[in-house]
Amino acid sequence: MDIGNKIKQLRVKCRMTQESLANILNISAQSVSKWENGVTMPDITLLPSISGALGVTLDELFDLSAEQKLEHIERRLDIEEDFTDEIFSGYEAFLKDQADAHQDKGRIFSLLAHLYHHRMESDARRVSKYARSAIMLSPEKKECQWLLQKAEGAACWDWNISNHTGVIDFYKSVIENDTASPGSHIPYYEIIDNLLADHRTREAREYFEIYKVLPGCKPFLVPVYEAYISLAEYDEKRADGIMEKALCEFGDNGGFLFESAQYHARKCNYEKAIQFYEASFAADENKKPRYTDALDGIATVYEILGD
Repeated sequence: MDIGNKIKQLRVKCRMTQESLANILNISAQSVSKWENGVTMPDITLLPSISGALGVTLDELFDLSAEQKLEHIERRLDIEEDFTDEIFSGYEAFLKDQADAHQDKGRIFSLLAHLYHHRMESDARRVSKYARSAIMLSPEKKECQWLLQKAEGAACWDWNISNHTGVIDFYKSVIENDTASPGSHIPYYEIIDNLLADHRTREAREYFEIYKVLPGCKPFLVPVYEAYISLAEYDEKRADGIMEKALCEFGDNGGFLFESAQYHARKCNYEKAIQFYEASFAADENKKPRYTDALDGIATVYEILGD
């Protein structure tokens, strides 16, 4: 990429001389000339000022290809907590244009979803901050509690609000319209998890039986789901027995050890949860990438215990 040539094109388009651009940037006209002739490159700290003076974004200044820009957006979504309105609007407009032009529409829709979710999480942090402040000052008032539920996922007592019917129906349609043969396994995780959250165990079993024979089925998850179905049916003794029996078969599997930790953490058996989280992290020592979910679980348990 020839950034000097790009600066020249944009400067001419703006009907700006080298000297006038230099004055805006508080540098010499010779510096601008050297950039445009490829003798030197602009200092990285000047790039935001250059793009602002020329009326473009940094992405436009660097003249990224569509693929480079998509990769750039993906990286920034991963590492930055907040976007300015200008950056957000620029990414939004670019992705919406790509939704018509790009051959991989699924990727574009996914990035749009991630972009809006990024903004949603950013806004949710602000909602949480001010709702918490309002509640601390006026705990007798109720109007901000529901905002905390929305912003932080706090528990909602009302079944008519907290049930998962909408997302369950959506995943039913995903499974019904799935063109893969014999079927994608990931939607089954989502529908079973949400059915169990609502204690709709009969339906959960129906989808679980289909999941068990799909090529993507993870064998160690079969007893885990059987245990959770039993828990949702209020049969804790049977659920515990299923998990103990499965430990004999999958005791060296990091995935099963992690799910065992999750199981015990949900039952508030914190000591056992920590043991299984530690065993899970140790079992995956040589895996790349090595995820830190188990450590996050341990930290949360210790926070609950006040340690």
